[in-house]
Amino acid sequence: MRRKLIAGNWKMNGLKEEGLKLAKAVAEKCRGNLSFDVLICPPMNLLGLIGNQEHTNVLLGAQDVAETTKTAGAFTGDVSAEMVKDLGAACAIVGHSERRTLHHETNAVVCQKAQNAIQAGLTAVICIGETEAERDNNQALEVVARQIKESVPTNATAENCVIAYEPVWAIGTGKTPTTNDVAQMHAAIRHELATLLGSQTADNMRILYGGSVKPTNAKELLAVENVDGALIGGASLKIDDFWGIASTQL
Repeated sequence: MRRKLIAGNWKMNGLKEEGLKLAKAVAEKCRGNLSFDVLICPPMNLLGLIGNQEHTNVLLGAQDVAETTKTAGAFTGDVSAEMVKDLGAACAIVGHSERRTLHHETNAVVCQKAQNAIQAGLTAVICIGETEAERDNNQALEVVARQIKESVPTNATAENCVIAYEPVWAIGTGKTPTTNDVAQMHAAIRHELATLLGSQTADNMRILYGGSVKPTNAKELLAVENVDGALIGGASLKIDDFWGIASTQL
């Protein structure tokens, strides 16, 4: 049985004092034996600081890794997957829609970043999802299938890779697809993973849902077949909201 993963993407939010306070609050909530995993992905300025703190039951992740396969060199502003691992991270998000849109990252770039993360011993959290225009044009399934084929490395396994489906039009907008839409898309994603990686790997790989997940809709969304957790944006910045979502799995 796939273990649920509740992940928080803090995006470009948090100075030292507030970031450490939030990380500590999450760790406090996660004391004891949980039946699900919790992951927080702070911005790079906080990654090493939080990595040095006590967060026994909380996984730590980066929001990105460098595209280059080199572990060091003349790549101003980049942080390699090896450096992320060295800071105490266990995971790295790659291919978030904001990276794809604002930084024009292609599927090939996302695939390379995922490979770099895996090579460094990190779990790659690969984001996929369609825009509102693509959904309106009935292209959502086609777009997501292509993203799977071109963004997921062929050496991905259930241990080193997580898929996060985030319909771009639902991120930070308050809009959410219906549970039927989510069920259809997650089933299609698992089918594409089986075609690419084999049925056993696909059956065991976690597929998260993201996009305006809130305490009020989390239980319903996380009960949908093939939804193995959530990737949470804005709600992960407030401990009451983040834990309000996570605690639906207790």
